[in-house]
Amino acid sequence: MVSKVVRVGDVLLGEGRPLALIAGPCVIENEKSALRHAKAIQKISRRLGVPLVYKSSYDKANRSSLGSFRGIGIGQGLDALRRVKEETGLPVLTDVHSASEAEGAAEFADVLQIPAFLCRQTDLLLAAARTGRAVNVKKGQFLSPWEMRNVVEKLVSTGNKRVLLTERGTFFGYHALVNDFRSIPVMKEFGCPVIFDATHSVQAPGGKGKSSGGDRRFVPTLARAGVAAGCDGVFMEVHEDPDRAPSDGPNMVVLKDLEKLLESLLRVSRAVRHAG
Repeated sequence: MVSKVVRVGDVLLGEGRPLALIAGPCVIENEKSALRHAKAIQKISRRLGVPLVYKSSYDKANRSSLGSFRGIGIGQGLDALRRVKEETGLPVLTDVHSASEAEGAAEFADVLQIPAFLCRQTDLLLAAARTGRAVNVKKGQFLSPWEMRNVVEKLVSTGNKRVLLTERGTFFGYHALVNDFRSIPVMKEFGCPVIFDATHSVQAPGGKGKSSGGDRRFVPTLARAGVAAGCDGVFMEVHEDPDRAPSDGPNMVVLKDLEKLLESLLRVSRAVRHAG
């Protein structure tokens, strides 16, 4: 059995808990940028009473092109996340791409995230789970939600019940994703909290040839739909200037627009809870 409520630092995600936010830039650009974004997002989340987990990746190993910016590496990246935790008190989440990274990343990260393309990699899943940290697995763009039960079984085989699953869209032809919002209640049937990834859901994988495209205009629409479908939290990549960001710029929410978007999500969440 998995945990219906997963504690991540001071944040509780899951059944009966307030809608949570997992947010931050796609990739860590440098320590100053990480701290600046974390403090700005935290200020907004505190004002609205939204529990926050800060996310950013030290490496993006699945970039479309060899020449794409991957990040600042595990050493500097984890140091930056450590500083974020020290100065803000926020729990932090980062991607891990290989089994050998898991133990080191777990020294600083409260949540180890498994990228969608790697969600069936057994050795990676087991290594992440064995650290005892919460593990968030993005549903592969190539998988049905029902198949994610196998992923959950792999993780809990280690004795770790702190499992989160994230819906982030399904391939719909070339360079396109579509969301089947049945994924949220289906995956919640496995007993674990389910997150909706509103920004990767608007991605156009490989759509720009050497990088992915996307259209952030549709993030609010999909995010509201995800909350209406019963997700326990919303994952959004946020950046102060996405059009200048080195990774996933077309999909990220502009920082100045975050508060208004969260307000609308909270209204939907209250309506859903009131409806029973």
